[in-house]
Amino acid sequence: MTSTTFQKPRWFRWPISGDRLTNIVSAITLPVIGLALFIGAWHIGAQQVNTSLGTFPGPAAVFEQWQNLIDEHQSENLRAQAFYERQEKRHERQLDKNPDAQLTFRDYNRRPTFFDQIVTSLFTVMTGFLLATAVAIPLGIVIGLSTTTYRAINPIIQIFKPVSPLAWPPLVTMVVSAVYVSDDPMFEKSFITSVITVALCSIWPTLINTAVGTASINSDLLNVSRVLSLNWFTHVKTIVLPSAIPMMFTGLRLSLGIAWMVLIAAEMLAQNPGLGKFVWDEFQNGSSNSLGRICVAVLMIGFIGFLLDRCLLLIQSRVNWDKTAISR
Repeated sequence: MTSTTFQKPRWFRWPISGDRLTNIVSAITLPVIGLALFIGAWHIGAQQVNTSLGTFPGPAAVFEQWQNLIDEHQSENLRAQAFYERQEKRHERQLDKNPDAQLTFRDYNRRPTFFDQIVTSLFTVMTGFLLATAVAIPLGIVIGLSTTTYRAINPIIQIFKPVSPLAWPPLVTMVVSAVYVSDDPMFEKSFITSVITVALCSIWPTLINTAVGTASINSDLLNVSRVLSLNWFTHVKTIVLPSAIPMMFTGLRLSLGIAWMVLIAAEMLAQNPGLGKFVWDEFQNGSSNSLGRICVAVLMIGFIGFLLDRCLLLIQSRVNWDKTAISR
């Protein structure tokens, strides 16, 4: 009796190699273990902290407040839907009585929910960040290419870069109140104040990193540009920008993180609509649920910041000329 052994055909290949499978398992398992340890430490530590509003909320209490915030948002949506349905029926009755009747349309006076505040903060931070980017990248390229411009602007950068974000809102608020005067403004003054504050605080990392990346271009590339007699714009487009992308995106990621932190602080300080105001209102409310709601807001702020950073990292991987470069 002969025994036979199974031999893989030459064309047979496992769909995932052993090393790749190990990396995938590690990428999934290690973060899960880290989160589990954090939640366990949070649960144990929260029970040991007693505040004026009761025991510090643990994971279960925070999750309960998360559910409550979802229910509040859904209830507000239902009230808004019912309001517009009643308005539509009222208009139908008016038109039945008089087809030429002048109809009055009213907007629902919506009470901002937690998720409305998130949308407001995201819109504000992206506006300020894009404004800062629109200034920082062109200026950074000019500074990196011109030593004279660098020497002229560098003192200004070094003076304003260390200024605390909390120092800007009072000055910006006074300037906006004096300059932005209109009977029918397109944007609220609080929105303009927050956008300018975010832009002023987040412009520096992108500006500095773009300048450094532009000034660090390989000399061989510069020689190629000289041999081909490229004009300034073509030189920037084909030589400077591709070479400076890694440093530029490092600055953009730092700027976006700073913009998100500054916005929350500015909203708390100036009482502008957004997540910062939500945290401050809950702190002032002082109810038994306030601590849990604040913890939800803190976790959401961190999670959104993480997603924003990952989005920029994804964009960098798509536009970076070196596809083998490791970005983290």
